[in-house]
Amino acid sequence: MSNQSLVVTSRNTLLPGSDQPQPATITVNIDTGKITDIQTVYAERSPGGETTFIDAGEKFVLPGLVDAHVHLNEPGRTDWEGFWTGTRAAVAGGITTVVDMPLNSIPPTTTLRNLEIKRQTAQGQCWADVGFWGGVIPGNQASRAIKEDLKPLVAAGVKGFKCFLIESGVEEFPSVSEHDLHAHMKELQDQSTVLLFHAELEDDSCSVQNHEEHDPIAYHTFLSSRPEELEVNAISLITVLQEKYNSLRCHIVHLSASSALPIIRAARSRGLNLTVETCFHYLCLSADDIPHGRPEFKCCPPIRSESNRDALWDALIDGTIDCVVSDHSPCVAKLKKFEEGNIMTAWGGINSLGFGLSLLWTEGQKRGVSLGQITRWTSEETAKHAGLSSSKGRLSVGHDGDLVIWDPAAQFKVSKEDFHFKNKFSAYEGMVLNGVVQQTVLRGHVAYDRTQNGFDGFTPTGKLL
Repeated sequence: MSNQSLVVTSRNTLLPGSDQPQPATITVNIDTGKITDIQTVYAERSPGGETTFIDAGEKFVLPGLVDAHVHLNEPGRTDWEGFWTGTRAAVAGGITTVVDMPLNSIPPTTTLRNLEIKRQTAQGQCWADVGFWGGVIPGNQASRAIKEDLKPLVAAGVKGFKCFLIESGVEEFPSVSEHDLHAHMKELQDQSTVLLFHAELEDDSCSVQNHEEHDPIAYHTFLSSRPEELEVNAISLITVLQEKYNSLRCHIVHLSASSALPIIRAARSRGLNLTVETCFHYLCLSADDIPHGRPEFKCCPPIRSESNRDALWDALIDGTIDCVVSDHSPCVAKLKKFEEGNIMTAWGGINSLGFGLSLLWTEGQKRGVSLGQITRWTSEETAKHAGLSSSKGRLSVGHDGDLVIWDPAAQFKVSKEDFHFKNKFSAYEGMVLNGVVQQTVLRGHVAYDRTQNGFDGFTPTGKLL
């Protein structure tokens, strides 16, 4: 083993335990990819020897982001996204780890065999490190299937399991019932894992509405078709189930409805093992501002009102919401129905991978939020959620040398040239954002450098976690 090292120094480094930047010099061993030393001083010159030296000066050094909710869609729907394009988009935005959702790939990650197919497909394609969520569907809820599918997936390293309480939109990943969940949760409660819920649930009093008589290009038509009560119903059921299976952590993905926050707070006060994420689009976009005929703003659950957005920010700041993710859920342009502008029949999902840091910084500055808080929500807490906190999410000795060189003062207008994901459209196109990633370092190796046309001269070094 050589003594080659990467040394990164900055007058503004975000170290654990502080929301305020401080001078620091970080050393990463190139062979192990681990941080070996952190000195809380700015280094005026390279230490010499077998050292690659990066002087960030006044620019900020942050821990690499962990995006724990990404749909890479490979294999099976590689015209929607893929490991190569998705992970390039990630590192261009300072994300050094993504955790891939079990859908919308074909096959979905619901069996050990399907996980191996996905891992084999990903080999050599990943610019960021990639972990995997497993999936819970009715097809693997029989007792024999559970023993053959779920526990082997835990042993094989999936970070947890996702299920839907409402139709997912793809036939190979059907929703589960309360009856199904009892079998799944009983089997998983003694495992070191987590069950993730797409938390929308129809009942006799509340269901998804087609609204065929209303204008299909008006955003309000879609918004009113997926009321907040769907989320309230789902989270109420989840907390009831948790009373019986409280050793199993449950996690609400992409919380949109602020009216569910009292249920979450009450569950926490009763000691239930419940965590919650929300997404960049719920914090940075408002239904009040979405124009007619713009299906790129459609996602499920929907972007809601300005007052709802304010309540989500308050819950994030007070700790009710644990972390923030992208839920990058792309598709081909044809499925977005751009020509007709029909938001009701368009695919639901927002292309956003790589823009989260700039989005939260731009919106957070208006709300007095620090960059330290943002990195905690997008790095430390997301790493913890995905079971990666021993190696990811913070700049500490022994952790992976995943770093971002960040210029918080730089500004840019989002354009197609900024989209490294496969399908070049996004709800954020045309927005002016603050903060630009200059370089991204993955385990001591530069993976992205804005000054070198992004990826020129680099090769993918991402690992499967």
